[in-house]
Order: sequence, then C-alpha cells, then structure tokens
Amino acid sequence: MRKIYRVGQIVPSSNTTMETEIPAMFRAREGIRPERFTFHSSRMRMKKVTKDELAAMNLEGRRCAAELADARVDIMSTACLVAIMSMGPGYHRESEMELAEVARQNECFAPVMTSAGALVEGLKKMEAKRISLMAPYMRPLTDLVVDYIENEGIEVIDSVCFEIPDNLEVGRRDPMQLLSDVKRLNTEGADVVVASACVQMPSLPAIQRIEDLLGIRTVSTAVCTVRGMLDRLELEPVVPGAGALLAGG
Repeated sequence: MRKIYRVGQIVPSSNTTMETEIPAMFRAREGIRPERFTFHSSRMRMKKVTKDELAAMNLEGRRCAAELADARVDIMSTACLVAIMSMGPGYHRESEMELAEVARQNECFAPVMTSAGALVEGLKKMEAKRISLMAPYMRPLTDLVVDYIENEGIEVIDSVCFEIPDNLEVGRRDPMQLLSDVKRLNTEGADVVVASACVQMPSLPAIQRIEDLLGIRTVSTAVCTVRGMLDRLELEPVVPGAGALLAGG
C-alpha cells in the first residue's frame, strides 16, 4: 500500500496561490515517485498586505495550528513569508517553536515550519552568498524582507518590487510576466534568483524558464517550502520542472 502524507498549511484568508502551487509540485512528484499526498488548510484573516494587518494575522496562527493538529497532519507550515519577516530578524525560529508547542499540546507531533524559514533554509542549502529577488510588496515591506535575508548572512544584490497592496490582486498576477520582469533585475554575480519572495505571487510555471534563460539557479518561496516539507518527511527532494532546488540529489 502506498504511503499517504497529510500536508497542512496555515494560510492567509486571501491567499489563493499556496493551495495551488504546493499541490501542483507534489502532484508532479507523484508522477515519478510512489508517495501520495493530501492537502489541508486553516485560514487567518488578511486582505491588505500592510504591517498592521500582517501583525494582526499572526495572532491567529496558534488557532490555525491547533485546527491542523486535529487533522493529524504529517507536516505543518505557515504560508505567508512577509508576515513572519516583518516581525523582525530571525522571527521564523520563534514562530516555529510557538506553533510546534501548540501542535504538541493538541497531540500532533508533526514537524512545524514557516515559509519564511523555508526560503532562508533553501538558499543556505544552495550555499547562496549573493541573490537577487522579485516581490509584489510595497517598497517598505520589500526592504524588510531584504534586511531579514541579509541578517541571515546572504547578500541581496538587487530587489524589484511591484508595489501591489491588495493580496487578491497579487494572486491574480500572470506568473509568465516574470520572464519580462526579470530583465529589470540586476543578477550580475548572483548565485540564485528568487523569482517570487512572496507565496501569494504565482511563479511556478516560470521557475524553470527563468533558470534556463539566465543560467542561474532559480527558486521561489513556494519551491523552498516544498523542499523543506520533503526534507522533513525524509523523502527525496525531487519535483520535475521546479528548478535546481528540487532537481534531486
């Protein structure tokens, strides 16, 4: 009998991408590996990507962790990068410990991670020293993301932000537009390009295309989240067409 893993995500109420791209990557993997996956979410209210709304949303994370614990998921992750990074340097570690404590109190012993931590972790797995990134946020929030990553010891050469405050509009953005957007990004000397530093901005169809176009390893926060999930489930980190981080080996 094939092993079935339950994937749990704590998702902003206006996020429409993580419940699309994460399953898409796992379904692609199912085409080449025997494991199977189901997907389960709990939602936190958030409509506008502002610091105040993000802080308020973070307060709902404990409730969401408890709800996912009731489903006895095998892996649990938050699905909002900027909500974590806007709370200050290294906050993903504090958030992961807090949410894991809630899960344990509710008799769920699954690994707990954050998409913010997954991006940092993914870049370190690739031994990235210098990166360039694209994000949909307003410039002040983008700068917080840049500062957060640099606090983890990774230099951000350049960042392009699209300044879209409405989270639903971010989710409606055509991912293939990134192929044009990346031409505005300074990638000279970059080890890795982050095509989407936001889990709501769609990018999956463009990841491999950008990597092939630039000849530079390319990821997104969603790609890094899948890598973190597979590593914690002790499964081979391979997903076809999702870039170097999920190429296996």
